[in-house]
Amino acid sequence: MLEADVDTEVLVVGGGPVGLTARALLERWGVRVWPVEQHGGLSPFPRSRLVNVRSMEIYRQLGLAAEITAGAFAPEFGRIRFRDTLSEPDFATAAMVGVNAPVPESPSVGVVTSQDRLEPVLLAGAGTPVRFGVELLDLAEDADGVVALLVDHGGGARIRVRARYVLAADGAGSTVRHLLGIGTSGPGSMGSFTTVVFRADLDRWCARRPAGVYFTARGLFAPLYPEGGWAWFVPTPDDAGNADWSDVVAHALGPGAGVPAEVVRVQHWVMNAFVADRFRRGRVVLAGDAAHAVPIVGGLGMNAGIADVHDLCWKLAGVLRGWAGPHLLDSYEIERRPVAERTLGQAVANTRLLLDVQERRREQLTDRATAPDTLELPWSEQYFAQLGLVLGVVYRSDAVLPDDGDDDAPRRTPGTDYVPSAAPGHRMPHFWLARDRSTVDAVGAWFTVFTPDPTLWAQFASEPWPLRIEPLPAELVEPCGTGPRGALLVRPDGHVGARWRDRPLDGAELRSALAALTGRTDHGGRPL
Repeated sequence: MLEADVDTEVLVVGGGPVGLTARALLERWGVRVWPVEQHGGLSPFPRSRLVNVRSMEIYRQLGLAAEITAGAFAPEFGRIRFRDTLSEPDFATAAMVGVNAPVPESPSVGVVTSQDRLEPVLLAGAGTPVRFGVELLDLAEDADGVVALLVDHGGGARIRVRARYVLAADGAGSTVRHLLGIGTSGPGSMGSFTTVVFRADLDRWCARRPAGVYFTARGLFAPLYPEGGWAWFVPTPDDAGNADWSDVVAHALGPGAGVPAEVVRVQHWVMNAFVADRFRRGRVVLAGDAAHAVPIVGGLGMNAGIADVHDLCWKLAGVLRGWAGPHLLDSYEIERRPVAERTLGQAVANTRLLLDVQERRREQLTDRATAPDTLELPWSEQYFAQLGLVLGVVYRSDAVLPDDGDDDAPRRTPGTDYVPSAAPGHRMPHFWLARDRSTVDAVGAWFTVFTPDPTLWAQFASEPWPLRIEPLPAELVEPCGTGPRGALLVRPDGHVGARWRDRPLDGAELRSALAALTGRTDHGGRPL
């Protein structure tokens, strides 16, 4: 029996970090959102452990970065340590670049924090209520939108929601993806794992050598909160159903450790690795783990999902508010699916690097009497190429115009190192415009024109597009690749959409560029 009928602009399915971030971004645009989560509340498990520097830039724009940082670990925990057991000394260590200390490439610093510490901040960061305990059962698309059927497990009520669009952020086992019949490509399941959350006094081994992650031959240990608590990640043992987890954890800490472990909760889960064959079908769009499941090594998965909705939400808002054509949404998959494939490839490479470290250490320990105390890691201080992948993403789609006078510019893809560039498709580089105000802060719920001579541009009417003019200091002209009369047009997600090197433009050309970027045309199909 149908007991409720709801009309909204965007139905967000999934109340994890990706869905909650999408809710905040869409609300900033004034979009009516109806978020649902099938579980009865936020996850009590730590799950993801790293909010990287790019995600923190996004949360900085949403006004949430300070609160996230306040509940996170101090920067010195932005490090990984390798040990034979937790109770033994490090044999190798590496910094998480962009987390352990500020980097010149960003105004933000990534943080080590648990997902169950992050989610409450995101939940409080927007006003639209999240309907917990509400599960999607079915959906169907018609000419005007999507009709979804849901059930409220709290009372059994059936709910019909009519939405203009559906944003699916409902995890690797996505109901939406299965209902749409969208397949996946990649390794798939990479094994069953167990997370044990426990309390123990481990200060004698860790207080003077802080880290966000301790890799050992007996599993991965991670401090959960600055005030205490630990998690142990390990392949699920064959007798997991009968395990005395307190004894198992105490044994994993090392021979003779003699530290009791008070187990708080245990979760069994499957590590998945795939990319969806499609990110969109009609008015339904996949994001986060629903679109790409990434192994945990390197902390890339959740952050890739946050970047997904940062790319997507301004496009949804533009279509819903009329300053973008519906074909702008085609650019979402074109831009984000290659990033998902590279992210999955990097996570697999991370796993191989980790296994290589463990294998080389086993070889060292064949004769413990002569084994060296240290091991040289098979990578540099880049911690699994984080900066190159998360700050160096380059988009190529119809939502990016060719560089002015340089249509044949090479299309560089991110590598291990991040090389800042203001060429179209790249993230607008971070430069300080004033104390505590970055070029990253100048973009947001609008398009931004950066130009050395704002008087040339301020006269241009930009309706219906939201637009701001931002003076570009003279010392930034050369680094941005413009001249004294040039300009950069930066999209709301912070990626450069167009660049004019050094020539005066008129209002018609700016409007034409905005129309081309957003796919907004007149009735004859011509850009407005």
